[in-house]
Amino acid sequence: MTIEEVVARVPAFSGADVTVSALGGGITNLNYKVDVGGESFVVRIPGKDSERLGIDRRREYACTVAASRTGVAPEVTYFLEAEGILITRFIAGRPVSAEELGRPDGIRRVAASLQRVHGGPAFPATFSAFQTVQDYLAVARGAAPLPADIGWMVDRAAAIDRALGGGAVRPCHNDLLQANFIDDGRSLRILDWEYAAMGDPFFDLGNFAVHHGFSDVQETWLLEAYRGQATAADRARVKLMKILSDLREAMWAMVQVAISTLEYDFAAYGRTHFQRYVTQLQDPRLPTWMREAGVETSAQR
Repeated sequence: MTIEEVVARVPAFSGADVTVSALGGGITNLNYKVDVGGESFVVRIPGKDSERLGIDRRREYACTVAASRTGVAPEVTYFLEAEGILITRFIAGRPVSAEELGRPDGIRRVAASLQRVHGGPAFPATFSAFQTVQDYLAVARGAAPLPADIGWMVDRAAAIDRALGGGAVRPCHNDLLQANFIDDGRSLRILDWEYAAMGDPFFDLGNFAVHHGFSDVQETWLLEAYRGQATAADRARVKLMKILSDLREAMWAMVQVAISTLEYDFAAYGRTHFQRYVTQLQDPRLPTWMREAGVETSAQR
């Protein structure tokens, strides 16, 4: 469906003076800003075959609605269910730099937003980084340039997943890239809830940390801001989730190679994350993290 067809279908846009402009930044979907009657909205048109990335547009809609109740996600104003097209209010604010997100104050603001989401209304469905890797592998085999040692990579991920065991299950975003943060002047808002589901909050922490190249010190700041402390088990869980996050990201790129029609070098993106995954597996502290990750008490969780 084209943006013109969407505008014609949405009652709030009908018969009004509408201005449409493309929004950049996305590499899966097409996003547009629609200005009408003094208000601004964002229209997301799903990319081709995006369901093969594990995206369920009805789930995305429900998660965005739930997260908006915490004040973190944008308000949903309309949903074309059959086409999976989501329309939200445009958040007036500024992008946040990676440098800012890595400073103590930026980290505290991210932690505050995640606390609101993780403590907010439940989301439908569940998310597992390792299960996602397996699902992506089934799509990418024979259709994308997988590394020759992908079997070994997945085996190591399975061992890490076992070491993590079962953690708390909370509403999670699961895709905390820099571009998904907007500063509205009061708090950090989070966009793009298409991978959201119930999951382990430590994946959100590890995913955010690895996407922003956090050091051990920055990870401690994050845990202290989010948890009030940084136990050995907490540190270990963040480290292991960082590793799983990079393999999930690499495999996401391999699925994109197979399905996407957008002009983007997904193969190169995948190679970067495969290399980061392997580099983390070579950290001599890995056995310690795997041992310590499972000793967290239920009270701590």
